[in-house]
Amino acid sequence: MRSRKLFLTLAALIALAVGSVALFAPALLLASKGVASATAEVWMREVGVLLIAAGVVSLLVRGEPDSPALRAVLLGNALIQIGLFPIEIAAYQAGTITALSGIVPNSLLHLVLGAGFAYHAFALRTAA
Repeated sequence: MRSRKLFLTLAALIALAVGSVALFAPALLLASKGVASATAEVWMREVGVLLIAAGVVSLLVRGEPDSPALRAVLLGNALIQIGLFPIEIAAYQAGTITALSGIVPNSLLHLVLGAGFAYHAFALRTAA
């Protein structure tokens, strides 16, 4: 329980930080990837809102006891990370994202967070 609470706290802080930058300074994140587009800034802001929401949910559930609902939250977050992992890699291979340095940290973060969420989801002691 203690390691799950710490993990969810760290995951929430990362989501809140990245989400805030994506929402309020999308050009900054896009520039790190070698992308400059007003259209992409709109989508980056939308992702920022979603990350902030995910961070708030992680903060709110971090102290909850084992339950099927908590497992659902953890599995949902694992799926988000697993789903996001290949997107920037594919965009880099297609030439849409031009800066490798802009995708390596994100890709590693998606792997670590995805594994952490999955680990904690399957480590729950619940009948569901």
